[in-house]
Amino acid sequence: MGGVMAASSSLHHFLLLLLSSILFLTSCLAAPTDILYRVPEEQPPNSLIGSLASDQGLPDSGHLYKLEVGAPYLRVDGKTGDIYTTEVPIDRETLKDCRNLFDDDKCFLEFEVSITDMVKGIGSGPRLIEGRIEILDINDNTPQFSSPVLTLSIPENTHVGALFSIPMANDKDSGVNGVDRYSLSTRDDFEQLFSLQVATDSDEKVPQLVVMGNLDREAKESYDMNILVVDGGTPERQSSALLRVIITDQNDNAPKFEKSHYEANLLENSPLGHSVIQVRATDADSGVNAEIDYALHQASDTVQRLLRIDRSTGVIYVKGPVDREEENFLKFFVVARDRGPNSKSSKVLVTVIIKDQNDNFPAIEIRGIGLVTHHNGVANISEDMPIGTPVALVQVSDRDEGENAVVTCVVAGDVPFQLRPASESTNDRKRKYFLQTTTLLDFERVKDYRIEIVAVDSGNPALSSTNSLKVQVTDINDNAPTFSPAVFEVDFHEENQPGDKVLDVIAADADSGLNAELVYSIVDANARRLFEIDSSTGEIRVKNLLDREETERYEFRVAAADKGVPIKTGTATVVINVLDRNDNDPKFMLSSYSFSVIENMPPLNPVGVVTVSDADKGENARVKLFVEPENGKFFIQNGTGTILSSISFDREKESTYTFRLKAVDSGDPPRSSYAGVTINVLDENDNAPYVTKPSNSSYTFLTPLTPPETTIEVVEAEDIDSGPNSDLVFTITGGNPYGLFHISPSNGEITLAQEFTGKHNGLHRLVVKVSDKGKPQRHTTALVHVYVNDTKSNVSQIEALVGHSLYTPLDHDIAGDPNYILAQRNTHIVYGCLAGLAGVIMVIVIVVVLRQRLQKDTKSGYQAGKKESKDLYAPKQGPKNNKAKKTKKGKAPKPAKPLEEDEEASLQKGLKFNLINDNVNDSPRIHLPLNYPPGSPDLGRHYRSNSPLPSIQLQPQSPSASKKHQAVQDLPATNTFVGDNNSTGSDQYSDYSYKAPKYNNKQVGDYANTPMYNNHNIYWTNRVW
Repeated sequence: MGGVMAASSSLHHFLLLLLSSILFLTSCLAAPTDILYRVPEEQPPNSLIGSLASDQGLPDSGHLYKLEVGAPYLRVDGKTGDIYTTEVPIDRETLKDCRNLFDDDKCFLEFEVSITDMVKGIGSGPRLIEGRIEILDINDNTPQFSSPVLTLSIPENTHVGALFSIPMANDKDSGVNGVDRYSLSTRDDFEQLFSLQVATDSDEKVPQLVVMGNLDREAKESYDMNILVVDGGTPERQSSALLRVIITDQNDNAPKFEKSHYEANLLENSPLGHSVIQVRATDADSGVNAEIDYALHQASDTVQRLLRIDRSTGVIYVKGPVDREEENFLKFFVVARDRGPNSKSSKVLVTVIIKDQNDNFPAIEIRGIGLVTHHNGVANISEDMPIGTPVALVQVSDRDEGENAVVTCVVAGDVPFQLRPASESTNDRKRKYFLQTTTLLDFERVKDYRIEIVAVDSGNPALSSTNSLKVQVTDINDNAPTFSPAVFEVDFHEENQPGDKVLDVIAADADSGLNAELVYSIVDANARRLFEIDSSTGEIRVKNLLDREETERYEFRVAAADKGVPIKTGTATVVINVLDRNDNDPKFMLSSYSFSVIENMPPLNPVGVVTVSDADKGENARVKLFVEPENGKFFIQNGTGTILSSISFDREKESTYTFRLKAVDSGDPPRSSYAGVTINVLDENDNAPYVTKPSNSSYTFLTPLTPPETTIEVVEAEDIDSGPNSDLVFTITGGNPYGLFHISPSNGEITLAQEFTGKHNGLHRLVVKVSDKGKPQRHTTALVHVYVNDTKSNVSQIEALVGHSLYTPLDHDIAGDPNYILAQRNTHIVYGCLAGLAGVIMVIVIVVVLRQRLQKDTKSGYQAGKKESKDLYAPKQGPKNNKAKKTKKGKAPKPAKPLEEDEEASLQKGLKFNLINDNVNDSPRIHLPLNYPPGSPDLGRHYRSNSPLPSIQLQPQSPSASKKHQAVQDLPATNTFVGDNNSTGSDQYSDYSYKAPKYNNKQVGDYANTPMYNNHNIYWTNRVW
């Protein structure tokens, strides 16, 4: 460390000349800092004060933050730059720079933080950040009186309203946390004699005792009262003292100072006994009552140590050495007290400003910065550091002020280092520099440097000082070991013995000494479990048995590291090829396989694929597959592992097949393994639902008074498929034109939706469609008969109606009494007949008129002597046979071929029964009267035994008829219709109307206009039921 010395006059001139020539390079002036935080004092440890990264926009990653100035009160997070408090509390009242502040002055704690870019390294140089923390006062101090007993002398016969100052209380806190108010606690009889008044003097609150009554020393010599002082903080703090008032003999006047406030300047280092200022007070009394003594009042220890006052003259003298750098101002009171028997006093505020002298040498502090640390005045720096690498932070300061504190510093001598300003502060008393390299360092050329730094202030005379730092250049390990060759490859047999040698690897290092001593290691952790290497010789040995089937080839890296600092490492690749032996069975990928196939899949289709492998190589890994037992249902293809079926699957017959596969390799002796196979047949929607209840020929009787929501019937059905293919949905597709009935889609329950009316009496045939949820969807149709009447006395009539409904096309609604419809149709027929008659008459009139005109034209065109060859008025001749062509019995003229002819022909072919005759324009209807006369025969039995119509049974899966020509005839009791999504539904029909299906002439000829039963009231008709 350099010493501090007083420079001679010649040295001062030389240094000033030298420094002025390079001042532009090392100027410390910089932009002022704007980093300022505020924090209350006495915060607990680890309280966050601020974050340099987030608050100041500084880097938040890849940088190192280090606290340079601010300990022990602060610490900095190295990654984020967050500033925290420490275990040492920050007490505003005890901080060195905040002890003698006025109430309006702010208390600051300065800090410095260096930021080093860890990506670029030390060579990039750190950045120095300066800031201040304003320490806010909290109410942590209680106001205190100077003594627990305060004595105040008051002469007797003092006039009422006289004021006497009470010694003030002192509070170390400031602002609102300082003294706020005083209060006086007295006995009841004392309240008539004294009261308290608080006056303000130089922003200080001065308590004053007010005399409220006549005082008589002979009556009472003293009074004891309590005075309370309270500060303005939250929560409040308070203390009290005993105020003792002593009544003295008459002394009319108190001393009075010439000024209300005295101020003086004192040059530091003034000699002892130096006169600072004189205070003067006068007393209007005479004699001893006018003689005045002066004393320091409420003076701090520092004031009492540095100053004294002459008791008689009031002159204040220097008592001790005055150093502005320790105390820059002094503030105290002087009290003047007369010498009368009942002395009176008064006080005045005195402020002494201490002026600076250039009595301090510049201070040079050299310390580490960022990642560069110093030990015993020595800094180590590697020779590979780039130019501009800082090796130290140099702080130059001067405790003086003004020009005396302006310091200039330089690096003396011819060394590859220079000073670069590092601080952004404008404080002339404290400047910071980075000591950084100017050229590349070479350990082999210069191993260390002694750097001397000189600092000179601007005082008169100037003072200077020096300090030095030793920088040691450290050698670097700049050569890495190398292997030759870079890849080592060797063949090694499996089933080895642990500890067998595999190979040797050798590396070399161009460095010397410790930098050339090598240590071998295996880099890959997995390889270290199987192999080991001698750290000194590089010999590699195997630790365990090797299995080619587990690993056929090992490849790992070996490293050779030198012992230099930092360590350098070279690597090479080692490849070990393991030779094979036949020691593994064939292995199926799974111990058991499960495949799913769709039923009805044709034979010789793939069922599934299995995978088998053999860890061996060559012939030992060639595998053949067999099915066991060989029952001819399944076989497997070698090479692909594909299982084929020789059968077609039907899930309803057999849903699961099980067998096992055998895999045999081609080794000697051969090795084999087995795997189980399960074939699950998946359901296909190849079965339509079938209705189990009710039968098509059954019926349910209801009275017209049946209330809504009554359950009428439940349609039950089954589907032998599974899954969604067996989930059923129930819908009414016909026979419900009035919306009387509702069916539950899920359970087939039919309920009455609304009340019956008169037109609803009679037979209702509901066409219920039962569909599954398969794809494609399949369905069946069921008939539910409901007979609505007051009674069911004529069962035969009901059965006849039900029987006839079985032969009525499904698109024809059977829904109650048809007379309502007939009445409406009759009206339309009458109007139609009248309109037709009028049209016929009109045609006749037109024909007559035209004929008359033609006769006139013929007569006017007659030529005499010419014989007419033909009578114009004779009727036209018919065909050659002179007979009109007659149709067959009951056969109408053939209409135009409908669009559905191909569809109908397909239906006829599927049903093997001709329901269509294109020569018939309309089809007959069967009319069954709803009211039979008494004694009517059992038409149901007659119908079943004497039905004139041929019966037809629609088989499942047969094509359904078109929507205009579907019919049901003579169905068995439990028969149902099945079909696909094109089946007819009731949503395309209007109430009680449809296009009649067409029957062949034989059916019409036999049954068209003849009674069908003995009861002649039943006959075919073109009307609805």
